Amino acid sequence: MQSDNLEYILDHYKNPRNFGTIEDADFSYEEGIPSCGDVIRLDLKIRNNKLDDIKFSGTGCAISQASVSILTENVTGKEVEEIVSYTDKDMLEALGGQVSPIRFKCALLGLTVLKKALTGKSSNQ
Repeated sequence: MQSDNLEYILDHYKNPRNFGTIEDADFSYEEGIPSCGDVIRLDLKIRNNKLDDIKFSGTGCAISQASVSILTENVTGKEVEEIVSYTDKDMLEALGGQVSPIRFKCALLGLTVLKKALTGKSSNQ
């Protein structure tokens, strides 16, 4: 990983954007990776078919926590259909494109949770 990408990821890990919860969220979903202990919960507010607000909470490695922070910045204000079509490749590119294969699940956990929340595979929890 290039040093500028590493600094970007470390900044999001140390200073996460959109960290917290939304008490009256329209959708909430939580999932983890049992093998490594990463857990991410997303709370979403949708207005006029756009993601109006998103907050995340959870614990895990620098990659999982930084990637969900980056993801929340990238999807806020976008239409739900556009967010659901966001690909694993898009997420990896947002991270700088260089994540080791062993960290793919960590890097993609936030996107997995977001898509499940938006496609109705979740409920307010």
